[in-house]
Amino acid sequence: MNGEMVARAPAPPRTEAVLAGLYREHRLALVRLAVLLVGDRESAEDVVQDVFSRLHGKRPETLTLTYIRVCVLNGSRSVLRRRGVAARAARWRTDEPVDSAESAALLGESRQEMLAALGRLPARQREVLVLRYYLDLSDADIAEVTGLRQSTVRSTASRALERLERELGGRP
Repeated sequence: MNGEMVARAPAPPRTEAVLAGLYREHRLALVRLAVLLVGDRESAEDVVQDVFSRLHGKRPETLTLTYIRVCVLNGSRSVLRRRGVAARAARWRTDEPVDSAESAALLGESRQEMLAALGRLPARQREVLVLRYYLDLSDADIAEVTGLRQSTVRSTASRALERLERELGGRP
């Protein structure tokens, strides 16, 4: 390379149109999905933006909503993994995340409790519940996105719901 910058070949116009359409139509829902997985909007927006920038130049037939959801899920996992590494390296941990005054005011008390309880679930359980109840995906779709068997999806969801019920003291 000899220090020269290599320019990426421009994506075919059809690819750009497909990607732009998917971005316009699904960005907000994908950001919401990522927020539920990573816990904050800024990181979630970064995850979705990174996913779409990495998809630039891919063949249009690979650009499906299911594939993009898998990419967002994997990107969210990477964010959480990096956070874990940073926390272990710093040997510093807070027990409760600190919300801004604005976000705390916007969320009702019961919603805050639910989001906090959801955040305390193991990652796989949280992912399955978010995909099932937020995106309203079927067990088959969740299995495809997460790479789990359908029976594992069902048992994971069941265990996650039981744990949420215990943590919330039997409240729905």
